[in-house]
Amino acid sequence: MASYIRRRKFLATLCGAAAAWPLATRAQQAERVRRIGLLMGMADGREGQARVTALKQGLQELGWTEGRNIQIETRFGGADAGRIRAHAATRFLQAQI
Repeated sequence: MASYIRRRKFLATLCGAAAAWPLATRAQQAERVRRIGLLMGMADGREGQARVTALKQGLQELGWTEGRNIQIETRFGGADAGRIRAHAATRFLQAQI
């Protein structure tokens, strides 16, 4: 009877360790950095910078910090449709898999 109880304790300990192992591994991994490509249809002036700053503050309030878990790449196209299309075709807006 005593060996049966020891075996149960051993199995319970083994199962508990096996269940906790993935959690400990996940806790040690670095947080994934998300990329945000921001294409603005305005000039790189005060209003454009104010909007970018407001976006960053809003993201900060939601727990997203630039340099920690997000990377924001901003391009300003102004009123030039050709320039906006050129920025849109560049690598900065293409998804990474």
